[in-house]
Amino acid sequence: MRISLWTRLLDLISPRLCTVCGERLSVTEEVLCGKCNLHLPRTGFQRDPQENIMAKMFWGQIPIERATALFYYEAHAETANILYELKYKNHPEIGETMGRMMARELERGDFFDGIDGIVPVPLAKKRERQRGYNQSMEIAKGVSKITRLPIYDKVVKRNTFSGSQTSKGRWERNENVENVFELIDGDSIRGKHLLIIDDVVTTGATIIACAKEMSKAEGVRFSVLSLGFAKS
Repeated sequence: MRISLWTRLLDLISPRLCTVCGERLSVTEEVLCGKCNLHLPRTGFQRDPQENIMAKMFWGQIPIERATALFYYEAHAETANILYELKYKNHPEIGETMGRMMARELERGDFFDGIDGIVPVPLAKKRERQRGYNQSMEIAKGVSKITRLPIYDKVVKRNTFSGSQTSKGRWERNENVENVFELIDGDSIRGKHLLIIDDVVTTGATIIACAKEMSKAEGVRFSVLSLGFAKS
């Protein structure tokens, strides 16, 4: 990769730091330093995308094809800083960069085969205004840049924001997202295989609620992709 003189100068004046360990990044590194990238606790779910523990969460709930996440998420681990900085510290660029990185790794297999488009899990308008962006959309942008898959961001909306899912248990999470999504353009997704993208999957409740609403469009199938997967 060719690095411009301006980029090198800017990096010298305002050095960028690794999101995980805080060490200085080289001019060729983005978000993660080489060491933290190497030791990122990758799930490896893409090696068996139909029957891994993440995919099984959706069995019998939605017409699921395959599912994977980049890394295992633990709330107090250093790697949690990736999602913390993305969601709460006004760093949308982390989402796009990590989306590109994740897509490049998945392109080595056949994870994206047959997928027609991407649906980032929507935020409620109020929540998106507060944050300034939708972190799932930022991840989707990165994935789209590598795969060239279109983003369907006008097919389903989230009507309410009932508080963060972070501190809720499994049943509370299910109740928290019940009936919050609304299909607004079923015609554009009818018969399509859609990739739902979220930042982190814990119980799968948000994905399931969103997919069930989109399933009102005939013949829709889903695959799921997230940066983090929280082991129960």
